[in-house]
Amino acid sequence: MTHTSRTLTKRKVRVDLRIQTILTPSMAIISMHLYFLQRHPISGHSFILTNLVADIHEERNRAKTIPLLAEELGIRHLPQLVRAFLHTKIHSDDDQPCNTCPFYAGKISVFNSASSTFHAPSDLSGTGGMRREYIRACPNWQNEGPCRDCIFVVTNPDLLGFRGMDVARVLCFFSFSFQGVLYPCAVIRWFDHVGDTPDNNTGMWIVKPAIMEARQPKTTVIHLDSIFRAAHLIPVYASSPRIPPEGIHPHNSYDHFWLFYINKYADHHAFGTAF
Repeated sequence: MTHTSRTLTKRKVRVDLRIQTILTPSMAIISMHLYFLQRHPISGHSFILTNLVADIHEERNRAKTIPLLAEELGIRHLPQLVRAFLHTKIHSDDDQPCNTCPFYAGKISVFNSASSTFHAPSDLSGTGGMRREYIRACPNWQNEGPCRDCIFVVTNPDLLGFRGMDVARVLCFFSFSFQGVLYPCAVIRWFDHVGDTPDNNTGMWIVKPAIMEARQPKTTVIHLDSIFRAAHLIPVYASSPRIPPEGIHPHNSYDHFWLFYINKYADHHAFGTAF
């Protein structure tokens, strides 16, 4: 939200620079984001995503291996999801089957948040149009329950606005090294588009939780370079089958509704993104 304070201790600065060096996307990734934004010209708006990094603090009390993380998140097939992710990174240009890629059995680092820093000249809330937002995926936020934010994921940079993106809910941020390459990742749960255009009454897109054939949520592992920024979802309140006796709270609202609006009125940047 605000720019980094200049009163940080020397130790904090050293740690921050070390993690930034490791996790900052490469110039090719930055170019991908710039390419996407250049294909989305909006009159009077100019947006440049500059950085997306995992939090500088590794969580000590979180899982240290993929099987333990699968148990923590309740996703038994997480090892298969990581294997499929590695396959897309290692064999993206050939026809090697997924079973040729080994399961990852090493250590992982889990983070409770990631920060997205971008330049939005039309939104003057930051210094010179710079803005930073935090995307959280932590098991307990202020002792009230888990906080798992939603995000825009770039899925087709050739299409304009929300037609080239999907929305997902972040279940966990983690990173691991494989064959000398560091992969900062996110475990996400997808939402599906409802219709091919925004809602006529509100001007907002509508999404619904993506469900697989076995009535299980559709989850996957993605690289941080796919994440555009945070997304704000508003429930379509009539889509809730019933209100539980204990009520609906921020940490469980996504579990009690079937439809959600993509709030493009959250800020200037979202208005120029989810059109």
